[in-house]
Amino acid sequence: MATISLSSGVRAALSSLSQSTAASQLGQSRLATGKKVNSAVDNAVNFFTAAGLNDRAGQLTGLLDGIGNGIQTIQAASQGIDSAVKLVESLQSTVKQAQADAAANRPNKVGTADVLADAAEVTATGGKSRKDIALDKRIGLAGAAADATASSVGHLIDTTTNTDLALTVSAGATTYTVDLAATATVRDLVNSINSSGVASASIDDQGRLNVTGNGSDTLRVGLGAGAGAAAARTNASSATNQNVAIGLLVADGDTAGAGIVASGGNSTVRSNLIKQFNDLRTQIDQLATDAGFNGKNLLKGDKLSIVFNEKTGSQQSKLDIQGSVLNSGNLGINTAVSGTALTGEFNIQSDTDLAGAADALTNALTSLRSTSSSLGSSLSVVQTRQDFTKNLVNTLTQGADNLVLADTNEEGAKLLALQTRQQLSQTALSLSSQADQAVLRLF
Repeated sequence: MATISLSSGVRAALSSLSQSTAASQLGQSRLATGKKVNSAVDNAVNFFTAAGLNDRAGQLTGLLDGIGNGIQTIQAASQGIDSAVKLVESLQSTVKQAQADAAANRPNKVGTADVLADAAEVTATGGKSRKDIALDKRIGLAGAAADATASSVGHLIDTTTNTDLALTVSAGATTYTVDLAATATVRDLVNSINSSGVASASIDDQGRLNVTGNGSDTLRVGLGAGAGAAAARTNASSATNQNVAIGLLVADGDTAGAGIVASGGNSTVRSNLIKQFNDLRTQIDQLATDAGFNGKNLLKGDKLSIVFNEKTGSQQSKLDIQGSVLNSGNLGINTAVSGTALTGEFNIQSDTDLAGAADALTNALTSLRSTSSSLGSSLSVVQTRQDFTKNLVNTLTQGADNLVLADTNEEGAKLLALQTRQQLSQTALSLSSQADQAVLRLF
């Protein structure tokens, strides 16, 4: 095949046109793909570095789904606790209703008539009321025989030998004991009972001592006399107490006696509140069971693990949240019954049991709020890591783009310049060809 020789002008023009065409094609490719590095051939370092950054960004993006599910699981448990708190507060209201209606359950005793004051004393005092006579009467006085029914006697107990007096009032686990002064009157006795916090006392128009317990527990009121304060206190709660002198029975103050018991039967209002209380209690259990998300329930003891990075083993970053079983039993909320209470129950008719139930509900609220605080702390951590991961994905993606993406403005300007250069190269090639054709015209 014959070798064709080109003139230097044509060859230069062809070389320039070839270079412009190649550069133009590269610019068109960059504009079409948006990248200045499309393969390792373009720039091996940038290509593989960007691929690594994009790979990690993809892995972290996949973890964001798990983090999002973890947040929803925590929020579901937190909402369950918030609702449980409202139910416990409703239980507290129910208990308060029961405590407010207990008149039929209060032990009450009306003392024997004509003991603190009788008709003869009313006559002897010129018509002074029995109530006032009884309130002003001295409890103890030495040197005279005590005769509560005689108008000439202004005291109840002969304290010649047993010089000290004491009062004991008790109900349930509470006992109130006070020493009475040698000059104490029945009014002082009534005031002391009222100060006990266990019972209240008054003198009625018939001059009788009325005693009512502040709770539903068996009430004991005992008046004692002895040769010394300690002996008087002991006598007050014994089978030899001085209760007869104030119109009560010895058994009303004797720790081994029957005491003063409620005679009005069970409170109807309290009985009606049993179902309301137990229904609310059941709702706490059902609510905790429903507080799960995507198969995980932190209120039923499930463990939630949230992974934050793409590494494994000791390099892995994660948060483990151990749930706890939430139910009325674990919160210490017992079932309400009317009457004898078994294990896990409380007698709604008993003030002592009701007070215990109220304390248990207060403790339950404390426990729920503590759990809520713990979940809130975990939720804050997970949300912070979620925001961090999103920002890190953006940083990685942006870093990869900086390595491989083309500047479209710059590439567009270059392409326009190359197109102009191509046109000029074509013109130069045309001119060079015309110079060769001039030689042909010589022939």
